[in-house]
Amino acid sequence: MKKLTTALTLVAIMFAAPAFATTPKEVSEVTPAGGCEAAAAEKKLAGAAKTSFLKKCNKTAHQTACDTKASEKKLAGAAKTSFLKKCNADSAAMAASGAASAGK
Repeated sequence: MKKLTTALTLVAIMFAAPAFATTPKEVSEVTPAGGCEAAAAEKKLAGAAKTSFLKKCNKTAHQTACDTKASEKKLAGAAKTSFLKKCNADSAAMAASGAASAGK
């Protein structure tokens, strides 16, 4: 049953990725360490379009990483929900501190 739940979760993640305006190829290539910047440059985005794309891209990358970690730990129910909430908050905090330090 746990294997089925894990498999369904992974399939849901794969189908949710296009909803964030990225292709499955981009999601697999995106890493918090600048993959989104490279994707934006490849699409030749600038200004508000680039800012919007980077925001969505980074959020998707962090959420996917957190979902993968939760699956690896075989978490379910309340434990998974709690883990994902903390993981996503930590990722957002690190992204914000990285953006602040990059602007200096």
